Parts: sequence; C-alpha cells; structure tokens
Amino acid sequence: MTRPTRVAVIGAGHMGRHHARIYHELPQAELVAVVDASAAAAEAVAAPFGARALTRIDELPDGVEAVSVAVPTVAHVAVAEPLLRRRIAVLVEKPLAASVGEAEQLVRTARECGAVLSVGHTERFNPVVRALQRLNVRPRFIETSRISPFSFRSADIGVVADMMIHDIDIVLHLMRSPWTHIEAVGVNVLVPQEDVANAWVQFESGAVANLTASRLALKTERKIRVFSEQAYLSLDYQKKTGIAITKSANVDILEMSRQGRFSDLSEMKGLDFGKLVKVEPLVVDDVEPLRAELEAFLKSVVTGGPPAVTGEEGLSAIRLAHEIVAAIRRHAWESPAAR
Repeated sequence: MTRPTRVAVIGAGHMGRHHARIYHELPQAELVAVVDASAAAAEAVAAPFGARALTRIDELPDGVEAVSVAVPTVAHVAVAEPLLRRRIAVLVEKPLAASVGEAEQLVRTARECGAVLSVGHTERFNPVVRALQRLNVRPRFIETSRISPFSFRSADIGVVADMMIHDIDIVLHLMRSPWTHIEAVGVNVLVPQEDVANAWVQFESGAVANLTASRLALKTERKIRVFSEQAYLSLDYQKKTGIAITKSANVDILEMSRQGRFSDLSEMKGLDFGKLVKVEPLVVDDVEPLRAELEAFLKSVVTGGPPAVTGEEGLSAIRLAHEIVAAIRRHAWESPAAR
C-alpha cells in the first residue's frame, strides 16, 4: 500500500479550514500541521484532526511533502516561495499572486527548484470543461456571470481577482488562444478596488468572451454559456444543472438546404425544431470540487506529473486579470463634450 503524502495547510481562515478537513478525510494524505500567525486560529483548525498547530512556516517539520497556501493574496509570495525553495509541492489558492511580477517570481522559483506549483482554480473540475472536451467543441463565444453578496473575505483585492479570476481561467483553458483586445468597465462601492466588473475579451482566433462579476448582488448566481458551431452548452454552477444542445446526428439543416430540398430556411418552419437538435443533460456529479482538486494535486505530487492547473496557467490568468483591471481604469465615464 502506498504511503500517504505528508501535507500541511498554511492559513487557518475560511479556505484553510476546508483544505485541512479534506486532507484529513483523504486516505492518500496525512495532515501533519496547520500554520497561522494566530496560534489560537491554528489550534482551532489543527486540533480536531490531530495535527500540529504552528505559527511560522519555518517550524514545519522535515518530511512535509505538499502544502496548501490559503492566506490573503498579498502574502502568497512571502509564504509560497520559501516552501518551493525547500522543494515542497505547493498549491496556492487563487489568484496565484497579487501582481504579474509576483506571479512570475513564483513560477520562476518553482521551475528553478524543480518543485510542483499548482493554483487553486476549482472550476476546472466542473462538468462544462469535461463536456467540451468530450464533444470536441471549439468555442466561438463564451458568456459568464458570477455574482454574489459581499463576503468580506477578500477585501484586499477587487472583484476581478476575487471572483472573475475563476471564469478567466476557464475561458483561457477553453479558448487556447492569445487575447488581442479588451474592453472593460467597473464600479467600486465598498472598497477602493472594483466591486462590479464587465469585460469583453477578443482572442486571436476571432472568438470572444463576455465576463461579468459582482460582489454587490442580493443573490448568488454562477453561470456559463458556451456557443460554437458544434454545440451550445449551458451550466448553472449554483443549481448544479446544465445542458448540451447539438444538431441531431441524422439531420443536417445546412446540408438539406444545399441539396435543394429547401430554397430558403424559412420553408422549414413547419418542422419540429426539437427533432432537429439533441438536448443532453450534463452530468453533474456530487464530488466536492475542492476535494477533486486536492486529489489531483496529491496525484501530481506522487507521480511527478503536471498539476491540473499549472503555475504558468495561473500566471496567464493573472496577466489577463490585470489587463482587465487596467482597461477598467482607462474607461471614460464621460465624454469630453459631456464634461
């Protein structure tokens, strides 16, 4: 039987507690320690799982092989870099870092030290990604919406880095094309950074993504819609429901038109559209996304394979996020004539 991987969690806040709980539940992991600047917070998370409570990362015992970093974004580099230099595998909660420069620093350190660096973009484990891969869909237009009430947990960063970053990572993963143009607008209400944002991103392939994020809503909603020539996919993360709509396997409308069976598509108005398309419910499993993410992280540690979300991919998401924020700041609310 394979020996469990010795793991630790840095940060005893909201996400740190979940990381510790899941590590404790996974048979392939042994939770060794929980580290937090507050001794009381570290003890509160570590004690129920029989782990050591520490207040400094340099107190981590030898033999720790993997660590989850769940501290505020501004501290990611200060916490993760020393661990990478010890060649400890690190999973950093999204976003990878507070700036492009810091993200590049972490990626460079991981590469130089030969350490695993993964980024906690849990949405990679949603059924839309799997369905797109299974259907071999090439997205032309992606629309995302991620709104919720203010959680007061990530007040040190704007809504782009706090919430939209999830969808940025998914869009980049699906598009697999460099972006070429960005238009964005945002509003700050509770903090100096943007609390509401919308971005229109065009890619070299010609595809477009429209992303919306808000932490000032009165309800929680997380949706994504993907349009392509092959299929249309829609997923409601909150309700855990989704559908994939494709042309029926035995009917090709365009081919029927080309063969002269219809001189104009309007002549098909009497046909039952429901018989021309295939509507397939997306299978949404009950696996907790964070659990699937940590299992994938541990597998990469043991096998030496690439993590589900690499440091380089986390860096790309940071780059696009910062360009969106820059576009928000460039937006002119009033024309010169209006002023």
